Amino acid sequence: MVHALRSRRVITPHGELDATVVIEDGIITAVHPNAHLESHIANLPTEDLGNLALLPGLVDAHTHINEPGRTEWEGFATATRAAAAGGFTTVVDMPLNCLPETTTVAALELKREAARNQCMVDYALWGGCVDGNQLHLEPLARAGVAGFKAFLIYPGCDGFTSIDRANLEHALPHIAATGLPLLVHAELEPSIAASIAHLNTTGADWFKYSTYLAARPDAAELQAIELLIALCRQYRFRLHIVHLSTMQALPMLAAARADGLPITVETCPHYLHCAAEDIPDRGVLYKCAPPIRSAANRDALWSALKDGLIDLIATDHSPCPPDMKRLTATQPGEEPGRFDEAWGGIASLSVAFSVVWTEAHTRGFTLSHIAQWLSLAPAKLAGIDTQVGSIEPGKHANLVAFDPDASFTVTPEVLYYRHKLSPYMNETLQGLVRSTWLRGERVFQRTDNSDVFAITPQGREYALPYPLDTH
Repeated sequence: MVHALRSRRVITPHGELDATVVIEDGIITAVHPNAHLESHIANLPTEDLGNLALLPGLVDAHTHINEPGRTEWEGFATATRAAAAGGFTTVVDMPLNCLPETTTVAALELKREAARNQCMVDYALWGGCVDGNQLHLEPLARAGVAGFKAFLIYPGCDGFTSIDRANLEHALPHIAATGLPLLVHAELEPSIAASIAHLNTTGADWFKYSTYLAARPDAAELQAIELLIALCRQYRFRLHIVHLSTMQALPMLAAARADGLPITVETCPHYLHCAAEDIPDRGVLYKCAPPIRSAANRDALWSALKDGLIDLIATDHSPCPPDMKRLTATQPGEEPGRFDEAWGGIASLSVAFSVVWTEAHTRGFTLSHIAQWLSLAPAKLAGIDTQVGSIEPGKHANLVAFDPDASFTVTPEVLYYRHKLSPYMNETLQGLVRSTWLRGERVFQRTDNSDVFAITPQGREYALPYPLDTH
């Protein structure tokens, strides 16, 4: 089947064009400027999007889907439904919070079976790097994971262990041999443990966000990133720092990149939109790790995106059941809203694009920047940029129509993931996803009256060749 989408604002690697995108059997075959349309193109079945911007489908390189094993937290069906509504046509699922954790090929196959025929959008899977599983890493790579995730600190789930330096050094030659990236949660325990001990000794109030912020100091990130840079220098593996929150790490990352080290960095919508000064007491919906820091810190992260030091934006969609957020008492005598007891994680797949655009457009950034940060760069990290990440011939027709001038209020009805919790609830955001296409087929459409999803899930896993072309 051959058809086309026309827009006055097609966001391509070559800039914003008034163009028609031709799609054949799910693949983009041509991008024609509308001023020079040939008759055979003009006569194709064409949907005219007018002034809606047409962007490459977004790629989220950091999604916690939690299935199998903890599907009551989220799940492939609900997470990918939220993704489609948010303009994401690919999610890359993290290897923890599911049971079993994706640290062996056998566990990977169980996750694949859980995902099959459930997904509204396409997906890839990260493998886990934990204490003692170094001999599983290369088999996981051959089995098709996009890379590996590791924690330098307890991740909140007992089955996915944090990895100490000695075990990490056992693993790194295997990771380097695969050519795949190692994604690291970069915080070290000693600074956090010392901060918590001091806060508890001095009787700190755990209902206050300032207490939680003090419990996870910048130093924990800085020490972890310093360690990782040293290991990257020694072993020359592809290092990716997930959810960077502190601006204080930017100079050492810049220096390491100037030395030619293969390091990439992501940050998240909540670090780019929220500020510690605005988080209320008992505001546990804002709890994440590393924490949301100051407004000045937020501005520095935007500057790092502008300068290219931060490569991409990922949601770190991390949902949980409501009782884990301690929004209400879970037992007699308990007082809700304690930051030391609430689960740390922010769910945002369905609104992350708008959260980022709300900030970006006021700072002079364009939709071309969005396409780079939320599509092409994460696709490169996951090794799927030959298939998705930009609007150009040969790529999958994974696309999103976006109204950058529309605004909407966040309500439970627009969230679509399993548990309708959000720090953005009742906030007015700028920019609205109107339609999402997966390989040329519409999987989501928003109208003034209702939101419509495809009846049959069409998402599939990316077949990742091994070894990957690491560019």
